[in-house]
Amino acid sequence: MPAVLDIVALRSVVAVADCGGFHRAAESLMLSQSAVSQHVRRLEKTVGRPLVRREGRVSRFTPEGEALVGEARRILAAHDAALDRLGVGDPRDSLVLGSTEHAADELLPRVMAALQAVFPGTAVRFRLDRSSRLNDAVDRGTLDVAMYIGDVVATDSVAVGALPLTWYAAPGWRRPAGAPVPLVVIDSPCTIRRRALRTLADNGVPATVVGEAAYLAGVLNAARGGLGVALVAGIARPEGLEPCTELPPVAAERLHLRVRPGSDPRLRDTAAEALRAVLAQPSSASTPAM
Repeated sequence: MPAVLDIVALRSVVAVADCGGFHRAAESLMLSQSAVSQHVRRLEKTVGRPLVRREGRVSRFTPEGEALVGEARRILAAHDAALDRLGVGDPRDSLVLGSTEHAADELLPRVMAALQAVFPGTAVRFRLDRSSRLNDAVDRGTLDVAMYIGDVVATDSVAVGALPLTWYAAPGWRRPAGAPVPLVVIDSPCTIRRRALRTLADNGVPATVVGEAAYLAGVLNAARGGLGVALVAGIARPEGLEPCTELPPVAAERLHLRVRPGSDPRLRDTAAEALRAVLAQPSSASTPAM
């Protein structure tokens, strides 16, 4: 019998990537941490190789794990879209929360917890995507809440604050003398990529893109490997990276909130309050371990 990737296990491994660790992933999925760990082990058995490795107190995805996360996103998107088209959903009431990948590990757990408190018994699941696609999903009614950045600002959007933008690089990294600044970025179109290149150009700092990745995790890993510097949106410092103060500062990026037309008014109020509370927190020195 050919190998089969379990949908439930795939949802757990994506949650680990998006929420920044097993504990927070378990909370977002309303599962025990041991259940999430079992799901990851099940996938490891299916693909025949380790997906996560321990480095001291921190867990990181292996290259095979990162590849699986990317495939899992595509599989789950197709799976959920098929259910939507067929009119088949969770038998319980459910809410779908969408977010851009930037700062999702800081924003998603807080917003999901707030929604679960206000709408007890309602299943809350999340989806990560580009801002334009999140807005399209809200228009189609397949997404209840969208948290996004960028130029796509619908007339019914609410500004809930701003995400700090910080340059990060591996410890000890130094700007190369007499050469363009090497950048690692997310594939176009990407608001943060555009902000990075524009800021450097406006300040007369030559730069070149040395690496691109489809997801933020790939950008952060490239920066940790010393391949270049990355502009990152978020409150917490990514594990294994240090702020790069040699480059010009970048103004914060506005965060917008949008809810499905006709939804319960408490949905927007609850999500907005949770987001503003997170964004009001001072920047932390490091991210929590996985």
